[in-house]
Amino acid sequence: MPLPRMRLLKEAADEMKQLDSGSAVTPYFIRHLALEGKIKSVMAGRKRLINFDDLLDYLTRPSSSEPEETGKIRKIG
Repeated sequence: MPLPRMRLLKEAADEMKQLDSGSAVTPYFIRHLALEGKIKSVMAGRKRLINFDDLLDYLTRPSSSEPEETGKIRKIG
């Protein structure tokens, strides 16, 4: 089993820029994906290491769920 490519947030964003110079992926966006559990990450002290292969997989796979509705007030039951 090959080792995953683990990167710090900024390093992951920089590597995305190298792959695609017009990429709009930011460290902030990557951090939120990790915090929401959409991509794999681990804490190393106070720094978060991102599984870069999982990030690429997340960005290239088609979304299987409906987009969430935003901007509407919903009744709490």
